[in-house]
Amino acid sequence: MAITTCIFDAYGTLFDVAAAARIAANEPGRETFATHWPKIAADWRLKQLQYTWLRAVMDQHTDFWDVTQDGLDWALEASGLEGDAELRARLLQLYHELAAYPEVPEMLSALKLQGKATAILSNGSPGMLQGAVASAGIGDRLDDVLSVEDVGVFKPARAVYDMVGARFGCAPGEVLFVSSNGWDAAAAAEYGFVTAWVNRAGEPVDRLPARPHHILKDLTDIPKLTVG
Repeated sequence: MAITTCIFDAYGTLFDVAAAARIAANEPGRETFATHWPKIAADWRLKQLQYTWLRAVMDQHTDFWDVTQDGLDWALEASGLEGDAELRARLLQLYHELAAYPEVPEMLSALKLQGKATAILSNGSPGMLQGAVASAGIGDRLDDVLSVEDVGVFKPARAVYDMVGARFGCAPGEVLFVSSNGWDAAAAAEYGFVTAWVNRAGEPVDRLPARPHHILKDLTDIPKLTVG
């Protein structure tokens, strides 16, 4: 079945989630934070994801911005920086302005030249996603930005993946779903999407009922997966 629709996870896939901590670490007066930022960035992302999974299991859904703040608070406390309110505010501000990875604009443009529908499907709240898309300057290359807030549960709930067919009128086999999260790519593959895992860190494949169809180092070759 030919690919007609390309769907992207947002955070860590199109947008560099480590950028907020990295930028803050290079600002004047943040020498203490600069020694901790890689651990804080990793802890922040891990807790952000863990809280989405736990809230989904507990049926305690909340806005992704809430779990983003909760994850940051945990990460700062784990590194002994929980008392720095100005740093916390700055990191959250920068998270609203995340840059896209360098290959993203050209990759999306190539898909549009092929006539593919393109969209984001993300745990992010609409406001967060609009801010990131605007900051990255890629809004003109996307047909839509889909948020789990419309169904009230985080990925990998099947109701989230259902949003793609409802919006674009396509069968699962016509969708190339792209994520930097191995668990997300695996769940989407089990759902019926063709999936590409962007494995920038070279991690092992998750032991789940399904596996990603493609494993890539970055997004550069995504347009090649939609041809033929």
